[in-house]
Amino acid sequence: MLSYGYVALGGAIGSMLRFGINRWLTLFLGDALPWGTILINIGGSFIIGLFAALFEGAAGTSTPLELRQFVLVGLCGGFTTFSSFSLQTLTLLNAGEPGRALINIALSLALCLTAVALGYMLPGTITTLSRSVGA
Repeated sequence: MLSYGYVALGGAIGSMLRFGINRWLTLFLGDALPWGTILINIGGSFIIGLFAALFEGAAGTSTPLELRQFVLVGLCGGFTTFSSFSLQTLTLLNAGEPGRALINIALSLALCLTAVALGYMLPGTITTLSRSVGA
C-alpha cells in the first residue's frame, strides 16, 4: 500500500513540474506550436530512459522498489505519459520485436488521436442532441 503513496507523490510532483514548465516555455516560445508539450515529452522520455537504465544497471540492483516506482511511474508518469510510451516502445525494439514496436506506435498514435477527437466532439454532439429533443 505504501507504493501507492510513492507513486502519488511522484505523480503530483511530475504534474506540477509539467504545468510550471509548460507555462514558462509558452511565455518565452509562444503558442504557435505546443512547444511546452513537445519539449516536456522529449525531456520526460530522456529522464525515464536514463533512470530505467540506471535502475537496471549495477547501481540498480540495490535501488529500492519504492524509489523506482516513485521516479518511473509517479514522477515520469505525472510529468508525461509519453515517456512511458517511449520506454515501452524501446523495450520492444531492444527485445527484438520491431513489428510489435511499430504496432504500439501506430495504435497509440491513431487511437489516441481518435480518442481526443471523439472526446472533443462529444460536448457539441450532446448539445446538438439535447436541442433536437427539446425542439
